[in-house]
Amino acid sequence: MPHSPEDLAAALAASEYAVVLTGAGISTESGIPDFRSPGGVWEKFDPMEVGSLSTFISEPERFWSFHRPRIDMLADVQPNPAHLAVAELERRGIVRAVVTQNIDRLHAKAGSDPIEVHGALDRGLCLRCQDAVSLDELVARADAAEDGVPRCSSCGFQLKSGVVLFGEPLPAAAIEAAYAEAARADLMLVIGSSLLVAPVSQLPGIVLDNGGTLAILTESETPYDGAAQVRLHGRAAAQMKEAVAALDALGRGA
Repeated sequence: MPHSPEDLAAALAASEYAVVLTGAGISTESGIPDFRSPGGVWEKFDPMEVGSLSTFISEPERFWSFHRPRIDMLADVQPNPAHLAVAELERRGIVRAVVTQNIDRLHAKAGSDPIEVHGALDRGLCLRCQDAVSLDELVARADAAEDGVPRCSSCGFQLKSGVVLFGEPLPAAAIEAAYAEAARADLMLVIGSSLLVAPVSQLPGIVLDNGGTLAILTESETPYDGAAQVRLHGRAAAQMKEAVAALDALGRGA
């Protein structure tokens, strides 16, 4: 029997420590294309050519010609009702942590304080001398450069954004925090992630191994579908709004 947002609300209401894990699918309704799904960005570009650390170092102009339009695209993008619903569940104390694979900062704009395991598009970094600048300054330096490559004012090396590139290690503190939250969770709600990319793909298994439950809301299939107590398909925005409304009906409102 298909599950409903009301089933998700019941699972959330019964939990004591719910953790949300999100992927690209939660942001598609904000107008951000999914990189990995059919028709996504990586069907048109080879990620190891345009999104890798090696290309950033050896071909900065090529790297920034791909990266800059994506920065510009995200400038005016706003959270959709799914991001807002997650933030509301945090405010109510139902959701205790948000772990995201997304770099778009939409959870933060919605009012959450997410654990960003793939970094975030919120700053510029120099890998040579570790200087950091704001995102606005990063863009300003790119605009001022003839080749479109922002550079460090201290050492002259090209700057990168806070997004983790292919071939670059994930932020250790964020990964450790994500694992710690999964270990504490009695319910993990997965929204918009295919659960195919390690190490994040291992987090639901930690919850299940500790006797917790799993709820999944994605358009695509995942390896954990058979283990999910609640499995919802489709777009997240409307279903998350319905789940919050159902929690109100259960007496778990503001």
